[in-house]
Amino acid sequence: MIEIKKGRIIKEIFDREKVQGFLVLIEGREEKCIAYPALTGEVKAGDEVLVNTTAVSLNLGSGGYHYIMANLNRTEKELKPGGHIMKLRYTPMQLKVLSVEEEESPYHEALKEKDSLEGMPVLVASLHSMLAPLCLQLEKEGFKTAYVMTDGAALPIYFSNTVDWLKKNRILAGTVTIGHAFGGDLEAVNIYSGLLAAREVFKPDAIIVSMGPGIVGTGTKWGFTGIEQGEILNAVENLKGMPLCVPRISFADGRERHRGISHHTLTVLTRVCRAKAVLPIPVMEDDKIEYVLEQLRKENLLDRYEVCLEESTAILDILRQSELKVSTMGRGIDEDKEFFLALGAAAHAAVKLLKGQPLRRIRLV
Repeated sequence: MIEIKKGRIIKEIFDREKVQGFLVLIEGREEKCIAYPALTGEVKAGDEVLVNTTAVSLNLGSGGYHYIMANLNRTEKELKPGGHIMKLRYTPMQLKVLSVEEEESPYHEALKEKDSLEGMPVLVASLHSMLAPLCLQLEKEGFKTAYVMTDGAALPIYFSNTVDWLKKNRILAGTVTIGHAFGGDLEAVNIYSGLLAAREVFKPDAIIVSMGPGIVGTGTKWGFTGIEQGEILNAVENLKGMPLCVPRISFADGRERHRGISHHTLTVLTRVCRAKAVLPIPVMEDDKIEYVLEQLRKENLLDRYEVCLEESTAILDILRQSELKVSTMGRGIDEDKEFFLALGAAAHAAVKLLKGQPLRRIRLV
């Protein structure tokens, strides 16, 4: 189940807030590893460490990094006061956080009876690579966003270069980590309290929800972590928000199940989501629009959702001019244009809702 090896830290290769990268000598080889000081305590060159090498040994998409489990030169770490909610519960790495809901929290009273998003648009995405494009277009239009990160993939928010860049450039008003994800500006027990906390504390115009970096897929209909998208859309509607489903669309992915609207999005919309969500589709070449609409017709989704056709080409220039280089599944803007156009359409739909403008709804005839 887990592979553990002993190594010695050679040198630091990067240092961001609450996450460090090192070169570590393991069995005579120099390899990369990551440490989260909140979990391991301080780590520095010369320290002997225990390292989880499982993902790299399996050639999984962990960026080629091992993860430090313990520093054998510093075997004690003091517990800081505040909070009693545990994340990563009943594992050797369980940690204590001050959750936004608990009585010690300064926001406890404000959230105690809160149960409505009061119509706020919430863009629910299925991939972490969707976060930055959505944020950048909303920011370009003058709107403030907050980010709720689920525990469907990476658990420490510190691992995300994207979040680090968005926060440093003041494009995100704040972050909430829910479930067993941790490290956000706020911690929350679940998606409901996480959404309400994001609205109450950060006062954004819109909220974006997605998992952290990494998604689990198995090539089966149900076996992927993005299935959470449907339940999140339901939660948004239950909280009287405006749920927007951010579709995963591609004509560059070689896998047939991801052509047009991905089977991930279709499974969510046909079998999981029960909310009357807005589903923005980007303006593309006619044959590609028709391909996507035929997928929706086949699944009888055009009358179940508020499907709208939205202009989205502005997103491409916004992304090209950004210092942050975006990609999805290793493909950039020009290699997978429709993926990014779909994000532009979703952001544009949210902007129109915020401005009280009508969407270009697609109706059955």
